[in-house]
Amino acid sequence: MGAVPAVPASAADTGTRTGTGTADQPAAEVDPLIGSAGGGNTYPGAVLPYGMISWSPTSTTGDQTDTGAANGYAYDVTRTRGFSLTHVNGAGCHPGAAGDVPVLPFAGDVTSSPSADTEDEVYASGFSHADERAVPGRYTLGLDSGVTADLAVSRRAGVADFTFPRGKPANVLFRASNSLNGSEDAHIEIDKAQRKVSGWVHTGAFCGRRANGGENNRKSYYRLYFSATFDRPIDSAGTWRDGTLSPGSTSGGGGEGYATGKDRAGRGSGGWVGFDTGGAGGAGATGGTSRTGGDRTVHMRMGISYVSRAGAEANLRQEIAPGAGVDEVAEAGFEAWNRELGSVRAEEGTPSRRTAFYTALYHSLLQPNLVSDADGRYPGMDGRPHRVEHGQRAQYSNFSGWDQYRAQVQLLALLKPRVAGDFAQSLYNFARQNGGVWDRWVHISGATHVMTGDPSAATLATFYAMGVRGFDVRGAFDSLARQATVPHPDGLSDAGCPGQCTGQRPNLKRYLAAHYAPQDDCHCWGGAAETLEASVADSALARWARLSGRDEEAGRFAERAGYWRNVFNPEATPEAGYIQARSADGSWTTPFDPGSETGFAQGTSATYTWMVPQDVQGLASAMGGRDAAAERLDGFFHDPDGSWSVDGGDPLRYDPTNEPGIHTPWLYNALGQPWKTQETVRRIADTAYGTGPGGLPGNDDLGTMSAWYVFASLGLYPQQPGSAAMLLGAPAFPRVVLARPGGRDITVNAPHAGDARPYIRSVRVDGAQSGRSWDEGRLVASGGRLDFDLADRPDKEWATAPEDLPR
Repeated sequence: MGAVPAVPASAADTGTRTGTGTADQPAAEVDPLIGSAGGGNTYPGAVLPYGMISWSPTSTTGDQTDTGAANGYAYDVTRTRGFSLTHVNGAGCHPGAAGDVPVLPFAGDVTSSPSADTEDEVYASGFSHADERAVPGRYTLGLDSGVTADLAVSRRAGVADFTFPRGKPANVLFRASNSLNGSEDAHIEIDKAQRKVSGWVHTGAFCGRRANGGENNRKSYYRLYFSATFDRPIDSAGTWRDGTLSPGSTSGGGGEGYATGKDRAGRGSGGWVGFDTGGAGGAGATGGTSRTGGDRTVHMRMGISYVSRAGAEANLRQEIAPGAGVDEVAEAGFEAWNRELGSVRAEEGTPSRRTAFYTALYHSLLQPNLVSDADGRYPGMDGRPHRVEHGQRAQYSNFSGWDQYRAQVQLLALLKPRVAGDFAQSLYNFARQNGGVWDRWVHISGATHVMTGDPSAATLATFYAMGVRGFDVRGAFDSLARQATVPHPDGLSDAGCPGQCTGQRPNLKRYLAAHYAPQDDCHCWGGAAETLEASVADSALARWARLSGRDEEAGRFAERAGYWRNVFNPEATPEAGYIQARSADGSWTTPFDPGSETGFAQGTSATYTWMVPQDVQGLASAMGGRDAAAERLDGFFHDPDGSWSVDGGDPLRYDPTNEPGIHTPWLYNALGQPWKTQETVRRIADTAYGTGPGGLPGNDDLGTMSAWYVFASLGLYPQQPGSAAMLLGAPAFPRVVLARPGGRDITVNAPHAGDARPYIRSVRVDGAQSGRSWDEGRLVASGGRLDFDLADRPDKEWATAPEDLPR
């Protein structure tokens, strides 16, 4: 197996990382392997904050159409077919997206088409995690073939050292067509005189070929261009297409299609180049003579672009100096992460808690992702290239809206408001290019329609409430308000349903007339879920309108925010009321079971019944009052015998692996029992999260689950979309300082924080005692200092007065 180069002392070995970072070296706390097993779907490769390139291995299970994980890397699968240039952090569907152009350093002669190697028996290699190192901005892996790959990146480019074993051929394979979901087409060009390999892949099919998506979700919607140069002459070259190998060819192409298994196996195209590293066999497809020379490390420089090959080459020239090697680029990347993560300075805490915390922050700040080149050009949703707007620094994409609007976008707004502003403008740009439609799950420049609801409204309203500017505020609001009030033909389509329904406000005319989404005439994933999502989005728009002085619109949207009541059936069961789907004629959809997903999207009625963050007091009243609601909430987190049930798997109880219920632990604050929020959040954080590859409870969903953990550790959580209000819990660190760009810092002091003190005894806000378990927005707007006095037992009097409850 390959020898793995030593990692700089500033970037600790991920296999033994124990929270050894300092205040100015938070990147040393990060373990990129956290979440790479158990369905977390993270990836460990080299990437910078919001980076376009994310260079990481693609696993293979012995099937070149299956990696064993949604995003290309499964910790338990120790065989790789190459190092892909793009990834999406933690997307849940399998396969997910990207994984474009795997590059494989291959210590053997290329004697057959790699696409014909359908079980990855030849053109792949096993590895041991003992030979793997992952730190922010750098990834190194020693393969069983004897090759070592050492990768480092800037935001749109990267460098690689491929060290080949003595006495073996040295080839580099470019699997141009082999994206995770397949491809429409691909192309490769080899320029031996310029020592260059370039090409593109035309791909898409987000979430793969799923029975519920049909043609709707197999749309090709982006091209990734790449251009790679080498430090030495290309000794030999060739291309392949499907099962045909063409030694000596310097141009080729062809796609794989989007199927899986036999329908796609054996298809595809790519090319390879060979080098003289002093090995035997020459590196050509037909053998050769022995070479002399001792430099066994091939240096490669790579640029990528979603616009053009020229853009890829310009990105490389601008971001990485001509003479820069892996060490220099990795050092710059590590410092970039130190700066980004340094916006949150957590002091003390156990080593494992610090590693979990800073890795969660790292995963939270991986997205949104750049899709614009260094010159500002980017691919539009209309299929044409565009330039960023005046004052916009970059175009971003990869918006998992249904997930992110609940936690990740709030963390982005809190810590990186300028990025959030550019992201808001980016989404608005895409909407204008898409006929005014804001898609709920945007990948690169494509509308994928994944999930349900109108998360763009909730997201941009949240940004605005939290002080984010730098985007066309009026234009964006008007566009979102129009989407919410003017029916669109897509809203009557069932294409992609369920899961990827094309309508962003499905059957809006019927919804506005009935004041709920009928299960039998919805054109959506589930009528009850759609009603709740629309109510949350409309509440957020109402708050945005009110903050903007648009009172008439605020009133109309505020009324619609209460439509959740029309799907709350107080007699759903003999014991209790629940959110329940209903038909267009007003009747309830039966039979009803609180543990059923009928009418819901990736969740049950038992979970969705709590998804009314904009009106917790109204929900409590519908349940019989705050005490009755709190008792029901107890049953959501505990089995009948009183033991905790917060690990998921029970359709009647809390699921930490998915988004509809992740806010529920904080509902106790509004119900007058905040000590239960404190103990429940701590229980979830300490049991569902941790270190190691299995350290996430489920799909990270573009940083959403990681952002949940960051907020839980801070003792803060967003009260509701469209608001800057924060609910208070018990901090996990004695002191944390949030550096606010252009404003006053937020300081959270909790001197006795630790495992033994999970309860709040008292809180002071800027020195004054407070009996409230929430901050209505002043903290985000103006900064300030929170001082927590923590205890080992609950204080059942603090923050319980009815007039002090969150509202």
